[in-house]
Amino acid sequence: MRNSDVYIIIPVFNEAQTIRSVIESLLPMGYKIVVVDDGSTDGTINSLDGFRLFYLRHEINLGQGAALQTGITYALMMNALVLVTFDGDGQHSAGDVDNLIKPLLLNEADVVLGSRFLPSAFTNISFFKKEAIRVARLMNFLFTGVWLSDAHNGLRAFNSKAAAALDLKENGMAHASEILFTIHQSRLRIREIPASIYYTKYSKGKGQSVLNSIKVFFDIVLNRIFE
Repeated sequence: MRNSDVYIIIPVFNEAQTIRSVIESLLPMGYKIVVVDDGSTDGTINSLDGFRLFYLRHEINLGQGAALQTGITYALMMNALVLVTFDGDGQHSAGDVDNLIKPLLLNEADVVLGSRFLPSAFTNISFFKKEAIRVARLMNFLFTGVWLSDAHNGLRAFNSKAAAALDLKENGMAHASEILFTIHQSRLRIREIPASIYYTKYSKGKGQSVLNSIKVFFDIVLNRIFE
């Protein structure tokens, strides 16, 4: 498989401060890059000048789940064999991508999830957020039967079969739990690999609060129960 068969999908909303450095870290790998601009109003598009990549745009802000689904649909249309989701706020490391996709290339998994909590991974996550993730891990297990070392990590890789199974209806952040439901229901093979996450003052400001993260998870659980 060629590097050009791998598509890295980056959903962005007002990431003019960071997106250029994120793209610069990924370009030397030779993978295809799809930036999905979810209605940015800060001139994010201007930060992409001079880069060879695919740029898609929502005219209004729909949410990260919607942006990911747009990128996934586009990459599959372009015959992508491997799809990677990667955050645009600078907290993910480009150096983790090769290890992320390796189990897919060896046909050992259909989905590979990055984990902040496996040996060799680095993270400067706060104590309170770490405790909230412990709760989310337990709830994931209770509702999906899948026990993970991490929960709702945005660094993921899918083969084309797994990506085609995704049909995200949760436009906002609840898409992270929806992905796990789909993995379980579709009986996809799953692996976790160590992935370092470095939170800056900027990325913390862009992220969710601990309480909102918990609320998002319970929202999607209730939706699944009563749908």
